[in-house]
Amino acid sequence: MSELVHYAVEGAVATVTLDSPQNRNALSRQLVTELGERLAAAEADPAVLVVLLRSSGRVFCSGADLSEASAGGMEEGTRAIVALQRAIVASAKAYVVEVAGPVRAGGIGLVAACDVAIVADEATFALTEVKLGLAAAIISLTVHHRMSPRAAALTTLGGEVFGGAEAAAYGLATRSVPAASLGDEVSAVCASLATGSAQGMRESKRVLNRDLLARIDAHGEELALLSTELFGSAEAREAMAAFLARRT
Repeated sequence: MSELVHYAVEGAVATVTLDSPQNRNALSRQLVTELGERLAAAEADPAVLVVLLRSSGRVFCSGADLSEASAGGMEEGTRAIVALQRAIVASAKAYVVEVAGPVRAGGIGLVAACDVAIVADEATFALTEVKLGLAAAIISLTVHHRMSPRAAALTTLGGEVFGGAEAAAYGLATRSVPAASLGDEVSAVCASLATGSAQGMRESKRVLNRDLLARIDAHGEELALLSTELFGSAEAREAMAAFLARRT
C-alpha cells in the first residue's frame, strides 16, 4: 500500500504530512498506524525540537474513516486515537499544526493536542459527531482543555461549521491568518520554537501539559469505551450508512 503519512527532517524541525486524499485524510487504520510511527520517530531523534503536523492538500482531516467504522468494531481505533493525542501532549518536542482547510470530528482532536495551531481564516471546523448519533468523546480530552466551556457546548451540541477566526476566538486555534500568509506564519513559528534548548523544551512542555496529560490518563480508557459503544449502536450505524450513501 502507498504511504499515507510522510516524514522529513530539516534542521531541528520534523515535518509530518498527512497524504490520503482519497478519503480526505480520514483516520483509517493505516493512517493512524503510520502517524503513530512518524511521531515516535520524531520523539526518538535528539536533533528534533519541533514537529510540524500538516496535510498535503487543503483538507487536514475528515475525522474517523466511516467506511471502516461501519464495517467493523472501533475498539482498537478509538484507543489508537487516544494514544495519538497522548503522544503529542506527552512529547518532549513542541508540536505545531498547520490547518489550511476543512477539519472535522476526530481531526479536531489532533489540532487540539498540538501546542500551537496556526489556521487559515478560510479553514473550517465542525464537531459533527452529534449529527451521526455519536459524541465527541475521545477528542473531548484535548478539545475541552483548549476551548472555553461555552464554545465547547455550542460546537459539540450543535455540530455546525465554524471558521478559522472563530476557532481562534474559541481557544481551539492559536492564530488565524489569511491563507496567503499561512505558510510564512507557520515557518516563522517553527523557526522561533527551534531556538529553544532540548532541556528547556522538554521541561516547559511537562509544566504546560501536566494537567492535560493527567486528564488523558484518567479518562482516556473510559471515553474510548464510550466511543466504541456509540459507533456500534444501531442509531449510529444507520446514520453512518445514510451519510456514506449521500457521499457516493
